[in-house]
Amino acid sequence: MKHYLITLLLSLLSITCFAQTGSAITYKNPVIAGDFADPSVIRVGDIFYAAGTSSEWAPAYPIYTSNDLINWQYVGPVFNQLPSWTMGSFWAPELYHRNGTFYVYYTARRKSDQRSYIGVATTRDLKKGFTDHGCLLEWTNEAIDAFVLEDAGKLFITWKAYGLDKGKATQILGRELTPDGLKVNGEVFTLLQADPNNWEAGGAEGQAIFKRGRYFYMTYSGNACCGPDCNYQVGLARAEKLQGPWEKYAGNPVLKSGENWKCPGHGTVVTTPDNRYFYLHHAYKSSGFTFTGREGVLGELIWDSKTDWPTFRYGDTTPAQAAAPFTIAQKQNLNVSAKFEKGEKPLSWVWDVSQPAPEFSLQNGYLQLPTSMVSLPAGNFLGLVVKNGTYAFTAEFQPQNKVLQSVCIYGDSKNALGFGINQDSLELWQVKDGRREVLQKLSVPGKNSPITLTLSSRQGKSYQFSWKNKNGKSGSMGKEPLDGAFLPRWDRAPRVGISVKGENQAAGKIGYVLLQYE
Repeated sequence: MKHYLITLLLSLLSITCFAQTGSAITYKNPVIAGDFADPSVIRVGDIFYAAGTSSEWAPAYPIYTSNDLINWQYVGPVFNQLPSWTMGSFWAPELYHRNGTFYVYYTARRKSDQRSYIGVATTRDLKKGFTDHGCLLEWTNEAIDAFVLEDAGKLFITWKAYGLDKGKATQILGRELTPDGLKVNGEVFTLLQADPNNWEAGGAEGQAIFKRGRYFYMTYSGNACCGPDCNYQVGLARAEKLQGPWEKYAGNPVLKSGENWKCPGHGTVVTTPDNRYFYLHHAYKSSGFTFTGREGVLGELIWDSKTDWPTFRYGDTTPAQAAAPFTIAQKQNLNVSAKFEKGEKPLSWVWDVSQPAPEFSLQNGYLQLPTSMVSLPAGNFLGLVVKNGTYAFTAEFQPQNKVLQSVCIYGDSKNALGFGINQDSLELWQVKDGRREVLQKLSVPGKNSPITLTLSSRQGKSYQFSWKNKNGKSGSMGKEPLDGAFLPRWDRAPRVGISVKGENQAAGKIGYVLLQYE
């Protein structure tokens, strides 16, 4: 018996030591949960930085940082104030770092003609945001998905072209930049053209280029990126010179939909200090996928020494769980809570980019959110990115005269669901295609006293609403869960948060918010 116990203890000790070597440490996807499409990732020294699409949400382009590629912390947005030439469609920010300066080459829709083109901005401190240098590149009807790299001491920009040009296959084009990276220079050249007769029929885009040995390698994506009917996939190509000719991998596509993750694509390859290659890209969860959005997922590339082609370590689908890049465990706490008192860390609020930025403030222990100066069917909205489709969002409100304060799931200014309190009643409401409708109304239980309202979501598809006051009374609204299928979910996912609606110069008063995931 004694010998058995000694053997068991040695075995357990061996397992513990093995787990600490790194070979047994794993991570789960997503590594950046919630709507984080088109991720760009760079390494500066030993620190990784990532930025992603914000689409029709402000502030534009969230930035994250990490020491290990699997634990990410929010830094802030690229732009606290939107560039003056833009109006929306804030897609595909590509980070680049050179001589102590961070660059971002981003896609946005131009106000003057509503076409999407590529801008550039710089900073030396990510926490302070970027200084915009305006529109860098326009090309026919659309130029999107920039990627920048250096070759032989020169900077080059590549982009997707002809996506909106009828009768013409999409191409990935390239052009030299000036040494400061702020202007285009030289002749345009073609790297790749989409084949309309295979998996690239929906176009080629989202390219990322890196060099290994004598080859430049490219990951690129094709087909429909977004929404319920997406069929996005990833291919590989390589060339000995940046200007080509480029050879597509015979085994394309190399990454496609699987049991856990659907429609993978548009990412960036980054190396670790020990020279492992990782691809940070986006994908939808297979279950209830379009309501949470395209999330940041990580896969590893390994190399075939005989062919000099990379392959994905876990096959042609995004892994649910994989070996960690470093000897560091993944620690994720998606829940959010805040009491609005001095000294508490501010929340990463977002809002509709088409609306004026909400001028909220913290006063006397409350978050004060004013009503909008313009009439908005869903009210003035302040939200949080949804990290998983099943959750409960709770907020405590202090009832105000002639102001409806609500917990709300918000798709856009014309599509939302909410449950609110004013001085006289509780109100369950929806805005669908711009038409506002009150679904149910009840008298206020305990007038003028704080009340908590809760919005509960199941896989982002159905929603239930409940209330509780300081006297312990509680109840629910709606006999059946409400269907949220009408909320927009093409290249943007709904946000959950609070909205206020009422007379001008009035404001809602929120004591705390709590977002808990299943």
